[in-house]
This record gives sequence, structure tokens and C-alpha cells, in this order.
Amino acid sequence: MTLLMDERMACRLKWTLPLLSGGLLLFAFPGWNSQLAVWFWLFPLLSLLWPLKSSKSKVSGFKLGYVAGLAFFLPNLWWIRHSSRVMLGGARDDSWSGWAPELLGLGAVIGLAGYCALYFGLWAWFVARFARPNHATLTRDAWWASTQHSVVCSFLAASAWVACEWLRSTTVFTGFGWNGLGVAFHRNVVLMQGADTVGVMGLSFLPVFVACTAWNVLTRFHAAYHGNGTCKTRVDFTVAMVLVLMTGGYGMLKVSGKPSLGKKVRIAMVQPNVAQVDAMTGAVAEQSYERLREFTRIFAKDRDLVIWPESALPVNLNDKYHQLPPSWHGRYFESFMEPGKAKLLTGTEIHLNDNEAYVSAILLDHQFSNRQEHHKVHLVPFGEYLPLREVWPFSMLRPIFPADFSFGTKTEPMRLNDEVSLIPLICFEDTVGRVARRFVREEPQIITAISNDGWFIDSIETEMHLANAKFRAVELRRPMVRCSNIGVTCLIDDCGRETSRLQDPDTKNTFIEGVLPGEVSAHFSHLTFYAKHGDLFAISLLSICLLTLLVRWKGTRACPA
Repeated sequence: MTLLMDERMACRLKWTLPLLSGGLLLFAFPGWNSQLAVWFWLFPLLSLLWPLKSSKSKVSGFKLGYVAGLAFFLPNLWWIRHSSRVMLGGARDDSWSGWAPELLGLGAVIGLAGYCALYFGLWAWFVARFARPNHATLTRDAWWASTQHSVVCSFLAASAWVACEWLRSTTVFTGFGWNGLGVAFHRNVVLMQGADTVGVMGLSFLPVFVACTAWNVLTRFHAAYHGNGTCKTRVDFTVAMVLVLMTGGYGMLKVSGKPSLGKKVRIAMVQPNVAQVDAMTGAVAEQSYERLREFTRIFAKDRDLVIWPESALPVNLNDKYHQLPPSWHGRYFESFMEPGKAKLLTGTEIHLNDNEAYVSAILLDHQFSNRQEHHKVHLVPFGEYLPLREVWPFSMLRPIFPADFSFGTKTEPMRLNDEVSLIPLICFEDTVGRVARRFVREEPQIITAISNDGWFIDSIETEMHLANAKFRAVELRRPMVRCSNIGVTCLIDDCGRETSRLQDPDTKNTFIEGVLPGEVSAHFSHLTFYAKHGDLFAISLLSICLLTLLVRWKGTRACPA
């Protein structure tokens, strides 16, 4: 009877601990922003993958990791459901919007969370089989052998995590890289500076390496306390702390450095705060055009650049469906764009013909004909195009996505003037480092990120979007200006610090209509290591993991002693 109860308890614990790990990790991201969580969340899962006691039993690493991933991603991505609720049910808040949009939204959350959790499972499988420390080597060998063994196993575990994040962000319909462990440092301006070398995914190496070495130290002390071990060295954890201090020291040098003198660009960003339901139905189109005109008139007089967000124009630029009088947009812009005054950057859709349409940004001088156009190069699957349109079950979604936008092909920056260029990032492109770096040139540049987070109403998505986007400024060492239709419109310096935000001064609410004026220093900056080489660090660690897998494939589970 006692044995049966112990087995039941062990079974419950086996699935409770991964759930606990995933739940703890949730607290590291917007909504809570507890940085402690990113350092400690792995311990419950590691207790199963790397048991404190010596054991030769097989560990179902993939299943355990997958459960932890689901426990994290299901609540972390809960905001995804709003896109279906808005599109099909006309939702403005969390109130019930009908069975079809609610179920489709729930399916989107489950589907995306299920996909992202695969990489947690892949990591746990690798760590349990190929990076698991040898208990005897760790607890009984001399301090040097034990330390070396611990560092190697921890290095492999941290490398595998970075590799899995890279795979998650690139594979299957261009991937989904949001909320890797490195993003948890979005409020730690010191530690996030390393992103200019290893990228935000490379920063994820740090908390995994620290957690694994700390767990190995606990394993030694647990064994010694129970008379099963003799080694008590903590040198491996010291190595981990030195790595953290080196990362922090590099960050301090970057943050405390004297700001470079550059070209001052005076900017005003307009946040219309138009509900997506109203944007789709055109219910406030006339009012939107007039408000955009008036805001621009007021601020364009002493600004160099006025920015409107993605999808700011109620009607697509070419007026494909003939909703406006002929040449209406040209007359509209020229009615308030004055020669020698501010230029205007706005998001819009450009339809060239029935089979070619783009999500775009245009940069206007005072004449409508004198404009630069940029077409979005990284489209959102199941938002801006339907992958595998003719293949079941994706073909069932064709009524919801009757047509696809086309991919842009050019990554040339837009010219604000002879001295300064703009890096145009549209929608979620500001969360994808490998896309943003393609626009970088050795000249003064400003990252201009325009988005429309209205699809997710007043959810935590706006803060998550910002947290992921901040790292582009650090990776490329370019200041960023973010203009959103709904959510967070702000200025970010090249160290990733938010210097100004549009919000209600009393309630701090960011879901408001208004204009954020500011000044950005666009200075000449050489290309960072990340700008030159992209995710080389992550790809190198992936290569190490693949090599380890090939060498160790023949049934050996533990890390080499």
C-alpha cells in the first residue's frame, strides 16, 4: 500500500514540477517583469532531468520539457486569441464575441503554444540524454575533474537552449521567436548590452548556464550530506558568476560611455487609437483622416519628421475599391504638407493589381508624387498570408484569408535627407533581428518601427511587443522610434532605454489618442558584430549541439565524464 502511494506521489510530482517551471517562467515577462524568475525557473525541471540522486533510469525528457513549454506559452500567448475575436466577432474587449471567433481564437493560442513548446521538449530531450552529468564524476572525483565536467554539461545545456530558440524563431512558416529568455532582461539595461554581439537569443545562454551550474553545486552538497559524495567544489558556479560579471561589465562600459554627437532629428509620432473594428468597417474613416491632418498640421511646423502608424490610412493608398474620389489621397496630403517642413512617414497598403498587394510604408515630402515606398519583407503567417493555401487543413481557412499580401524584396533604408536614413520596420518586423540587420548601413540611421496592435485590443501584447522590439536598438546600436496605432508609442535610445512614452500623465494608460514629440540623435556608428554577422553565436552553438549529438548518439545518455 505504501509503495503504491509512493508511486502515485512520484507520478504526480513528475508532471507537477514541469508545470511549476513553466509557471515560474511566466513571471519573468511583461505583466510581472520579475527578473528573479528567469534565474530560478529551471530548477523544478532540472530536478527531473538531472536527478539529485544517482539513477540509471530513463528520463522522458521531451515530454517533461513539452509540458513545461505548454505551461509557459499557453498563458503567455493568451492575447493571440483576440485577433480572431476582432476579425470575426468585432470584439472591442474581453466580452463574449460568439462561438466561432472564440473557438478559432482558442485554437490559435493552443496551436501556437503547442508549436513553441516543441522546442522546450527538444531541449529537455537533448539535456536529459546528451548533457546529463555523471553523478559519480560530479560528486566523488577531484575538484578539477568535477568542475570541468559540470562546466561542460552546463555549457551544452545552455548551448542547446540558444540553439532551440534560434530554431523556434526560424523554422515552420518563418518561426516565432517572441519571449526567449534573453527578452526577460528588457528592463535590465546593463545585461541587455551584450545583444550587440550575440543577439537577444545569445543572452539566453546566461540564465541557463547559471541555473545548471548552481544545480550541480546543489547536487554535490546533497550527495555529501547523505554520505554519497566527497566533492564540494563551487568553482563551476564561480565560473558562471564571472561570466555574469563580465557581461555586466561590458554593459556598464556601453551604458556609461559618452553619447556620440550626431544629427538631431525632431520627430512627432501620432497615435490615433482607432479600434480595429472601426478601422475595418470604416466607421470613423472621415474622422480619422481629419484628426491625422490636424495633428500633423500642428506639429509639422517645427519637426523634421512626422510618423503615423501602420495601417494609419483608412483607405489603401491606391484606393483599389474606389471608395474615394479620383486622386483624393494626393490632394489630401498636399493640403497640409508644406515645402521645407516635416516629411511624413506612414503605413498603408499598396495594391498594384488584383494579384499583387503589399503592406507598405511611404515617406512623403510635400508633394504626393515625391514619395519613397517600402514594402514589408517579413509577413505574418495566418495574418498577412496563408501558408500552404492549397493544402488541407490550411485550405479550410481560405474563406477567412481570401488573398495574400506579397513579400517585399528590397531592404534599402529610406532617405530622410542627405545625412540620415531610416530603417523601416512594419508590424512585428521589429521583433526579428535577422530582418532588421539587413537595413543597416555605415551612416547615421534611425529605426522607425510602425505597428498596429489594435488586433489585440488593450491586452498585455502591447508591452510584450515593446519588450521584444527594444533589443533591435541594442543589436544595431541605432536609436528607435516606435509609433503604434494602439498601445505603446515611445522613443528608445541605442542602449535600449525607453526615454519617452505617450501615456496619460495621471493614470499612465498608454491606450490613448495623442502625439509624442521628441528629439533623436542619429550619429555615425560602425556596424556592430551582430549587424555584420547576425545570429552567428546561436548558429555556432547549434553546430556544437549537432556535433555532440552525432558523437554521442550510440545510446549513451550522460555528458562525457
